[in-house]
Amino acid sequence: MSSSSQSFLLDPEKPTGAMRYSHARVVQPSTHHTIYVSGIAAVSPDGTYEGVIEHADGTFTADVRQQTAAVLRRIESIIKGASNGKANLYNIVDATVYILDMKTQYAGMNEEWNKIWSDRASAPSRATIGVRELPDPRFMVEIKVIAIFEA
Repeated sequence: MSSSSQSFLLDPEKPTGAMRYSHARVVQPSTHHTIYVSGIAAVSPDGTYEGVIEHADGTFTADVRQQTAAVLRRIESIIKGASNGKANLYNIVDATVYILDMKTQYAGMNEEWNKIWSDRASAPSRATIGVRELPDPRFMVEIKVIAIFEA
């Protein structure tokens, strides 16, 4: 993370188990750019859905871990492209995660999230919201982020 952003934790000494997100990110006044990334789901530009298996009878099965990993890869590509390669996932300061079922999908989404951010100090602030539906029935997760990088 660039020197223009630092993590704030209410009790940095207290372990939080599997949760890896900062309570807040503080952005110091500096010359920086902000990237606001729209909600991204696991659909490729060619129309294929990562983390989804389509069955011959028209039904499908989906995997929240695979979809979360795909969404994070897609977000990283967007951030790299928007910043001309100057930023990546570690420049994210805030994220909103939308999932369909907190009971069955939160742990899998969080497991993939924690593969990227190994500790709370490097992780963005985050809200995870359970929603009734997403724009396509094959989507299990959608993520919206804000990233900053030095100009």
